[in-house]
Amino acid sequence: MNSDDLTVESPDGTRLVVRRLGAGDPVVLVHGSGGGLHSWAAVADDLARDHAVWMPARRGYGPSDVPPGTKSFADETADLLALIEAAHRPSGKPVHLVGASYGATLALHTASADPRNLRSLAVFEPPLYAAGAGIAPLLDRYRSAFERDDATAMAAALNDVTRVPAEIVAALAASAGDRTPDPVEARRSAIGWLHDLEALAADGTDVARWSSISVPTLLLAGADTWEPMPTTVDALAAAMPTARHIVWPGQSHFATMTAPSLFADALRQFFAEVSG
Repeated sequence: MNSDDLTVESPDGTRLVVRRLGAGDPVVLVHGSGGGLHSWAAVADDLARDHAVWMPARRGYGPSDVPPGTKSFADETADLLALIEAAHRPSGKPVHLVGASYGATLALHTASADPRNLRSLAVFEPPLYAAGAGIAPLLDRYRSAFERDDATAMAAALNDVTRVPAEIVAALAASAGDRTPDPVEARRSAIGWLHDLEALAADGTDVARWSSISVPTLLLAGADTWEPMPTTVDALAAAMPTARHIVWPGQSHFATMTAPSLFADALRQFFAEVSG
């Protein structure tokens, strides 16, 4: 599938690089922490058969800008609203907004702040438990490790944020084998994580606030994802009783990579239902 990269400028001058492919009703896919332009590749290739897919690298993640200072969800909401406007403008059609992990939390913030150009919202496992004052000491640990360029200490701090079980961490390490991460991509990811943790530490854990979202919403989750994610997504579903809630057996927090066709089919069906 052919794609092209373009730049969208946020109100504060931050330049966001966006990968665009396909044609049809616009869809914006928002990546999680540690991601980038590649994060949604397999899902996007499927969706682009009948949709115009827009995939930004969020601020802090190259090749988008890394602005100075501390990042907040308000900054990223402004970024995403600028991108939604850019995706909406060519056809005048409202946008389907999709976020995974941290990107799902950002999508919730954005749909709550300004839904005017949105047709629907789909969120996959937002880590709403990983926010607030409890994240501040982990942010400090991570920043210290980042400044020392200590990859092991950075990973340990992130594991405490995400609460990935030790056996899953070990399995992921084993699957990587002797492969050495690309140093440029590793540094991009590390910088992005630092800024994401800043935003999370300044955010809250109140799930009820998302009950004000008025656009049609799809909540997605994997049945095999570790706690407290399942409990968190269930609480979000209770706060948004009109949202459709799907839990996939045999899938986990990595479903965008392990089951891209399943993911794309669920989105396509949802988009058809809310657009009919």
